[in-house]
Amino acid sequence: MRTPGTMLKHLIGAVLMLAVPLDAAVAAPAAPKGSLVIIGGGLRGDNADVWQRIVALAGGQGARIAVLPSAAADPQRVGDIIVARLNGYGAAAFMVPLAVRLAGSDFRQVAEDGELAAAVRGAGGVFFSGGDQSRITRALVREDGSRSAVLEAVWDVYRNGGVVAGDSAGAAIMSSTMFYSPNSVFGTLRAGVNDGREIAPGLGFIGDDVFVDQHLLVRGRFARMIPAMLKKGYKFGLGIDENTAMVVDSRRNVEIVGHKGALLIDLSRATTDAASAGFNVSNAVISYLDRGDRYDLASHTFTPSEAKAGGRLRAEHALLHQPVFSPDILGRNAVVELMESLIVNRRVEAIGIATSGPQSLLPELGFQFTFSKTRDSVGYASASAAAQSYSILNVRLDIRPLDIGQSLTTQKN
Repeated sequence: MRTPGTMLKHLIGAVLMLAVPLDAAVAAPAAPKGSLVIIGGGLRGDNADVWQRIVALAGGQGARIAVLPSAAADPQRVGDIIVARLNGYGAAAFMVPLAVRLAGSDFRQVAEDGELAAAVRGAGGVFFSGGDQSRITRALVREDGSRSAVLEAVWDVYRNGGVVAGDSAGAAIMSSTMFYSPNSVFGTLRAGVNDGREIAPGLGFIGDDVFVDQHLLVRGRFARMIPAMLKKGYKFGLGIDENTAMVVDSRRNVEIVGHKGALLIDLSRATTDAASAGFNVSNAVISYLDRGDRYDLASHTFTPSEAKAGGRLRAEHALLHQPVFSPDILGRNAVVELMESLIVNRRVEAIGIATSGPQSLLPELGFQFTFSKTRDSVGYASASAAAQSYSILNVRLDIRPLDIGQSLTTQKN
């Protein structure tokens, strides 16, 4: 028989149990132990820095790497090429015959094949090819949104310390939201993005807090990242250029490897004016991370490459004092070239213009991009004068609609 004291103890215990938050009672899933190699597209066969890093992270010489050409228009041919390149750098790669466009194959059945899933799970790495990222999610994600057996095996590789690499479309699927069927960059600024059309769920390897895009500098895609990030509530976005990779380790340290660099977009203090007609944003922050630079996604700290370690630029040493302007800020490498010109200039502001183009029915409509140096803006230059490169941090970016036709009319009057 329970005494009053015993009953009181049980009652107190029950109350304390009810007071524990439900999410605290459920153990959070362990963070993946593996790495990501996010490639901005156009990875050349002779880019040894990137290929060798993938092989090393998969286990080194002889590492088993599963190649998924799911995004490709011609999966067999693309898969064979990637397998050959990885093997040329010392891997033991094999193709996973899972693709929407693979002739004579039912991709739904293949995605649930137990033996194939086991082969993927036994690999040290996985490589997603370029192409169309919607084909990747269609092939690997079930119609109810859950993971197929093969996709779950890919996650096991990542959780257990392996590497997941992706080029172009294979990079787009790294975040939890990806561009699905996007408009042009200018069209995205004009019309915005909608779930299920321009954007859709990705595979989320990098987590839910960072948006990823690719072909960034060559195609001016930094501008389309911002509407997508605002739509889905992302504070941080990383866009990687062609023939270049972001290597993200288990502690979420990012290293830039390869030919060029990446843009980091920070919207944590950005605002928009809903009363204004047309897309606009104020107080966004944009940074350019060059080859060899590192960025900690957890602490948001930057470490320059060894080539730039002693090359921090000082504003008072700037020699240039001329207007910094780009008539086509969405053009090839235009945004980085403008940022480089600004960081070595005594002026504190640069202007870039984006228009719908001379072939458009509405050529007078455009956007003004204003880049401003603040007290937080920092630049680093490499020591080599022969091939100088820059890293640029914390430049303020404001974007507003611009009626070019009205501006010209006002000037004439």
